[in-house]
Amino acid sequence: MRTFSLLKGLSVIEVDSGNCLGEVCDLSISHDGLVKGLLVKTGSFFKKTYFLDINDVSSFGWDGVMIPKGSIMNPLSKDQTFTVAGENRLAGKMMMTREGDRLGLLEDVYFHEEVGTIVGYELSDGFFSDVLEGKKVVKTEEPPAIGKDAIIVNVK
Repeated sequence: MRTFSLLKGLSVIEVDSGNCLGEVCDLSISHDGLVKGLLVKTGSFFKKTYFLDINDVSSFGWDGVMIPKGSIMNPLSKDQTFTVAGENRLAGKMMMTREGDRLGLLEDVYFHEEVGTIVGYELSDGFFSDVLEGKKVVKTEEPPAIGKDAIIVNVK
């Protein structure tokens, strides 16, 4: 299990050649709350973003994401998925329970790398609350309902 913040900025490396193809810049999350893939930023001057399906990753290391070959990365399309930090972002959205209780603002997601299942959410109640009490982690087994204004989860 890993958080997006630990994955962001890791190098994406081709196993056969050892070439660094880019770095992880975001996650692609479906409407039913599954991590579909990684968004990989390539190039130094003219940056381009590619989609890497989570099932195509050979392994997730602490210092890099290993893939079999660079050709499995596809140019990013404008589909209706969510991201953690980029366009159509989930970070900063209010999370609420099905009963109508506010949980806090989404900061990060915990997910299983191998299958892409999100198992928890790191939430913030604001700077002072985070300093005094720390950030909250909410675990859930069911997919969230992701809306324009809030993310609704069923907490245990």
